[in-house]
Amino acid sequence: MQYEMIQQVMNCVSYAIVVVDTNCIVTNMNNVAMDFLKRHDRAAVIGIDSKFILPIATPFIKQGLASEDFKNGTGRIVKKGAELFFEITPLIVAGVLKGAVISLQKPSRFEELAVELSSFQEMAITLQAIFDSSSDGIWVTSGDGIVTNINKASENLNGVKAGKVLGKRIDVIVKQGFVDVSVSKEVLEKKRQVSMLQNITKTGRQLLCTGTPVFDKKGTLSMVVVNERDVTELLDLREHLKTAREITEKARKEITSLNMLELGKGAFIAESKSIRRLLGSALKLSQLEVSGILLLGESGTGKSLMAKLLHQQSPRASGPFLAINCAAVPEQLFEAELFGYEKGAFTGARETGKAGLMALADGGTFFLDEVGEMPPSVQAKLLKCIDEKEFTPLGGSTPKKINCVIIAATNKDLEEQVTKKQFRKDLFYRLNVFTLTMPPLRERVEDIFALATAFLKKYNERYGKFKTFSPKSLRTLQNYSFPGNIRELDSLIKKGVAVAEEQLLDNYLEQSLNGAEGGEVSFERGASLQEALDKVERDILIEAKKTCGTTREMAEYLNTSQPSVVRKLKKHGLNHSK
Repeated sequence: MQYEMIQQVMNCVSYAIVVVDTNCIVTNMNNVAMDFLKRHDRAAVIGIDSKFILPIATPFIKQGLASEDFKNGTGRIVKKGAELFFEITPLIVAGVLKGAVISLQKPSRFEELAVELSSFQEMAITLQAIFDSSSDGIWVTSGDGIVTNINKASENLNGVKAGKVLGKRIDVIVKQGFVDVSVSKEVLEKKRQVSMLQNITKTGRQLLCTGTPVFDKKGTLSMVVVNERDVTELLDLREHLKTAREITEKARKEITSLNMLELGKGAFIAESKSIRRLLGSALKLSQLEVSGILLLGESGTGKSLMAKLLHQQSPRASGPFLAINCAAVPEQLFEAELFGYEKGAFTGARETGKAGLMALADGGTFFLDEVGEMPPSVQAKLLKCIDEKEFTPLGGSTPKKINCVIIAATNKDLEEQVTKKQFRKDLFYRLNVFTLTMPPLRERVEDIFALATAFLKKYNERYGKFKTFSPKSLRTLQNYSFPGNIRELDSLIKKGVAVAEEQLLDNYLEQSLNGAEGGEVSFERGASLQEALDKVERDILIEAKKTCGTTREMAEYLNTSQPSVVRKLKKHGLNHSK
């Protein structure tokens, strides 16, 4: 059985083997030897002298068997015959020389092996050159976590010599402080590719390390190859880029703010610091596209103009801007104006129904002017609309979504109205998320002359006049308190351009602001107070008609609402037209 196994082993060898005893008698050979020696019958070969089949090798076999080296088991003879290379080695059994083993190989096979060996050597040289010349660091760790190789780039990046780390376990290297974390250790634990940032203690560099596991044919993790790339400069560059972007973004916002401020100044005279600060805040709010902006300020300070500016500078500028004057709409019509109504909602309703201002403002801005005058019944419905972002038209059953920014304005103290139960507290909080307080004209002294000049130019162009005033008028205007604010100044200049006799308005302005222009109010003796008041009211309306072209202009001129002007004209039997 053992003989058969030995014979099978010999037959599996790729080269020819012949075995002889100490007398050079052939005792065995494998199948390859039978082919090499062109023998077909193994039995006919066994037992013959080797000189009959190996005539060139036999003398060397005898020489070897007689030598001390072969008797000690250390001898080896390599020679080349006519067609074969042969190698003779001693056969030692239990410490005793029992014969020799002759290995035979054709020269072509040696040449093939030499070529393969040369190819492998060239490949090894190439791989080593690639390994050493790579600008990325490369670590190789065995499957049990021992460092087996690192390249020159890795030495430089980590500030270590290969001799300091080769043969060491990776966890020992971490403990010694060469690196803060080990990607090789992570790969060995997770058995998959892992990437991480390593901080190198000695060089202070940051390396992006990617560890890749290598598995043998049995699926066992045999090694880990780690690629290291220096990203210190890249991270520094990214940090500098981030800083540069932040600076650029800050500069862009500042430039945008300045541009918007200039745009705002196109609608506002903004020489005073107070109005400039207000404009800056307003223009920032406009970019946020937020609802709940409450404009506070005395009558005539420009709240409506500010609401339009907020809309015009917002992302919704291309959408509609709709406004409702809460003081001018009768309570019974307020809800219909605000939310609209469906066909047959009430007696006198249009057959087609009517869209409310809230719906028409879709995609834009809805402005609630004089919101402090809003009827309590409508306040509750507006609150519900703001909370639920939808409303139902009068007579309708299907809610409609709202998509508009809501801005409100008032010259009243809403907090006081809330205390007096005249305005809903919850609605006040919804409308008062952001507050912009318009300063009165008396606190904007720097703007008075610029405003007056702007109004003078506007009304000169409108009425075809060439009225002027001198710097003397600046002192007159700045010394006046303007209780009616900008609207009063506007009306004052408008009236002066329209009716003053002199081209230079200095005397007109001084007389008007000192209360001398109109003289004393005269009335018949014996007339009642109401009759006297009616006469004064009628005279004021007649004067306003001379200056203004429409009832809306008269309302602005007299600092009252348009419906009030219409009612009073009707009361005194005066026509709407001039």
